[in-house]
Amino acid sequence: MRFFFSFLILILFQSCSFDNKSGIWQSKENLPKKASSQFKDFKKLSAIQDNFNKVVELKKEIVFNFPPKINNKKWEDIYYNQSNNYDNFTFNQSKNLIFKSKKISRNKLDDFLLYDDGNLIISDKKGNIIIFSIEQNEVVFKFNFYKKEYKKMPKNLNLIVKKSIIYVSDNIGFIYAFDYKKEKVLWAKDYQIPFRSNLKINNENLIAVDQNNNIYFFNINDGNTAKMIPTEDTKIKNNFRNNISLSEKLIFVLNTYGSLYAINNENNKMNWFLNLNESLDTDPGNLFDGNQIINNNNNVIVTSNKSTYIINSFTGLVVKKLNIISEIKPLIVNNYLFLISKNNLIICVDLIDGAIIYSYKLNQMIAEFLKIKEKNLSLKNIIFANNRILILLKNSYYIELNINGNITDVYKFPQKIYSDIIFVNNSILYLNNKNKVIILG
Repeated sequence: MRFFFSFLILILFQSCSFDNKSGIWQSKENLPKKASSQFKDFKKLSAIQDNFNKVVELKKEIVFNFPPKINNKKWEDIYYNQSNNYDNFTFNQSKNLIFKSKKISRNKLDDFLLYDDGNLIISDKKGNIIIFSIEQNEVVFKFNFYKKEYKKMPKNLNLIVKKSIIYVSDNIGFIYAFDYKKEKVLWAKDYQIPFRSNLKINNENLIAVDQNNNIYFFNINDGNTAKMIPTEDTKIKNNFRNNISLSEKLIFVLNTYGSLYAINNENNKMNWFLNLNESLDTDPGNLFDGNQIINNNNNVIVTSNKSTYIINSFTGLVVKKLNIISEIKPLIVNNYLFLISKNNLIICVDLIDGAIIYSYKLNQMIAEFLKIKEKNLSLKNIIFANNRILILLKNSYYIELNINGNITDVYKFPQKIYSDIIFVNNSILYLNNKNKVIILG
């Protein structure tokens, strides 16, 4: 019955110093697994092409206009903001180590951080929510929602914070709101289906997606379900998680089946639907995989394990399909898309027409910059700060490039990076491999 209902929806709406000694060069990890499909008769969006692997030189007439720099004061969303894209952050270029805390937990910590009113908000696999005060240099409060029957079960928490209230969904099926300043649970619900997405807040609704690809709108005041939209389910699960991104007028949801939904953020009604799963093979090795989606109001960007899509936000039409696999979430700066391909190309794309502005071999540029042998990179993130593109590597280095794609600096963090990094008050914050808070400024 669920399959039939999902099919009706489908009809109605239509991917390391820089030598062996220092360890910055690392072998490429295995590529994400390919996508699969339940619907045998569903038409493929387009044919698969060879992966893009060309050097394209920047033309002199291209001029970049920088967005304003942001001295960020909060980090309330694990992906920074509603769109999942980054602003032009500011941070102290000296990058001195100005703060290192004592060990804040013995447990395995989640790799995302939130920051609210001088406090870092961190979670761990035991289900603890840890409030760490930067000013006091200590854990001021630790909260665990779970009773004894869930004690031994690993917890995957999804967090977002607003006005000192932390909203949480988990892999057990609970969703709850916790006021960390009042140290009080405001409400809690057990939906008995694991949640498998990031969280977003829109108007008075908390948006989440469960592992069966149902989209929920919960009232943030009491946790009751305001609306539920079922979408296609996948019987076999991989590491890809449903992902939500918001624009001024639309809510975008990319589910594990490879379908992108656009929902009106005023009435929560469906605007359009697009399936991006390029494989009709039901083999588990062909499951859909990709990165977090981002948008700039006019376009929503999907990077899958097969292609990169530039999609018109308002119509759902594919502006451009690029045969580029990006292994990390891309970055939008004004009307330009920056991404790093699986073959280590740094690529700039014009979002208006989908044209490639430039494309350079990043590992080759690094080798030339440092006058060393060329090897592969292991990527973690790409960020925009101080009018520069920062490419963070998994071994605690970052590569700084100007907007034209030229390397301006190579930097090794003074402490190994375990978590994501965030930019707050002109500083860089992260957790090291010993569960200590590190601040550079």
